[in-house]
Amino acid sequence: MFRRREPVPFAFVAEADKFRSNVTPPPRERATAGQIMGRTLIGLTVVAGLVGSLLFGMPAMSADQSPAKTQQSEASDGR
Repeated sequence: MFRRREPVPFAFVAEADKFRSNVTPPPRERATAGQIMGRTLIGLTVVAGLVGSLLFGMPAMSADQSPAKTQQSEASDGR
């Protein structure tokens, strides 16, 4: 039922599975109101930039629009 483990050349490896810490880490500090507002503003700025680039980029990406006026040089007027 209980098998002995094979000997390990390093004692700390054999002892590592027995060690359990009873020390709990300290609780995390709560963010202040200024930090929360700063993170919110940064997030909103990033989202607004992405939405703005999408809105300005969509007309350039659409292929169904043809140019309203074609360019002609003055040399082709045939004076």
